[in-house]
Amino acid sequence: MNIFERTNFFSIFFTFSFLFQTLSIFAQDDLFDILREEPNEIELLPQKMIFTQRLLWGENGLFRKTQLSPLTLEQREKELKIRRKMLKTHQVIGFVTLAGMIAQGILGTKLYDGNYSKYELHKTIGNLTSVSYFTGAGLSLFAPPPLISKKTKGLSSDQAHKYLATIHFSAMVATNLLAEENKKLHRAAAFSAFGSYAAAIIVFKF
Repeated sequence: MNIFERTNFFSIFFTFSFLFQTLSIFAQDDLFDILREEPNEIELLPQKMIFTQRLLWGENGLFRKTQLSPLTLEQREKELKIRRKMLKTHQVIGFVTLAGMIAQGILGTKLYDGNYSKYELHKTIGNLTSVSYFTGAGLSLFAPPPLISKKTKGLSSDQAHKYLATIHFSAMVATNLLAEENKKLHRAAAFSAFGSYAAAIIVFKF
């Protein structure tokens, strides 16, 4: 399989993955119909939230205490729309970041082999990739929580995605910190970030 065939394969894969995830986000809208009919049957917040969501959007979160986003049915509907937009943007940025990581891997390998003609390009793409990565991470971490939290037995794709996110987030921080300090560790951290990031995208889709 040549490079053009691989490019077409990944383009098709990412397109179908994006569409599948978008449909899964829209599925929560039906729950609001149930809430209107039986408002006392379902809670407005999921039982499990990541710490950043609880900090901002929890029952005693910052947005609740300041009344910027009171915990009401109408407000939760608005929050789910905000969440949908943030996660859509998160997905798009995620694919852009992955492309940047691939480009960095190619350029970084040339630099490691002694070809320094692409150093400035490598540095520029590296900075842009870091910006896109941490922007995407922020959109995921600070998005409003879903209406319900899914309960699954064993290791689910969502849980695996979160575990891998912990790895690639740490690796990305290390990659940036070690850029000028230790080239070998910087390279190892960069490849760790790419491997865990690509795996996080794949497991979340399947």
